[in-house]
Amino acid sequence: MRLLFVCVGNSCRSQMAEGIARSLGHDAASAGTHPASAVSPNALKVLESKGISTDGLHPKLVDDIDWQSYDMVISMGCGVSCPMIRIDQDWNLEDPVGQSLEVFETCASTIEENIRNLE
Repeated sequence: MRLLFVCVGNSCRSQMAEGIARSLGHDAASAGTHPASAVSPNALKVLESKGISTDGLHPKLVDDIDWQSYDMVISMGCGVSCPMIRIDQDWNLEDPVGQSLEVFETCASTIEENIRNLE
């Protein structure tokens, strides 16, 4: 399945979702409406601790993504409402930015469970 994960900063939740989805065999990407300058170090630590490659992960602008080519567009729960973009699901996940590694780990576990439920 081709999955696109969107949020505002594209530095935490959507980046973890992109990495986890790829590790589960999906063609995945992520993007933000106002992307940060870098991926959160804690998001990278969580992915690496699970043995998931972080190669190529970087914040991207949703306007630069061909979202129509994806089977499903998923909002991470930041109230992303882009009138030109279809949102198929909103996972309503709390943004872990600036929080502890444990909060990122909990968020990543929820993301993985949600992705597995799509299969």
